[in-house]
Amino acid sequence: GSGDGQGQILQRFPEKDWEDNPFPQGIELFCQPSGWQLFTERNPPTFFVAVLTDINSERHYCACFTFWEAVESAQPQSHPRNGEGEEEEEEPSTPVQPAQLFAPKSLVLVSRLDHAEVFRNSLGLIYTIYVDGLSVSLENVIGNLLTCTIPITGGAQ
Repeated sequence: GSGDGQGQILQRFPEKDWEDNPFPQGIELFCQPSGWQLFTERNPPTFFVAVLTDINSERHYCACFTFWEAVESAQPQSHPRNGEGEEEEEEPSTPVQPAQLFAPKSLVLVSRLDHAEVFRNSLGLIYTIYVDGLSVSLENVIGNLLTCTIPITGGAQ
């Protein structure tokens, strides 16, 4: 086809909305402002942070890390034998391997805090674990990234 498509959410954390911080609707449209398109070359990963403002005028910082993955090609196409686009009947058509296509995949972090460098590093770590196929549960990685112990002032470390 045209190479245009629609984004879809494959996985999210938390799986259910928090009462004070609902999941941004339409985030899959936001991740690819120019549309979900296939490319014939693998583009380098990109990162950007944008600010979404909700109905209560509260800011939500959306960090988006996008990389491109090879997509499985569909059926091989037939190669026409004559110049008019029709196949000759005497010889069977020769299958033509379609060009390798790459689809964008985005990792998104939504926060009320403005810490772009922390967002970039966190999403870069998740990307590295995913691409390298490390046998680490993404749920555990994300849990460790979001968990932080703050010692009590004057208390034991």
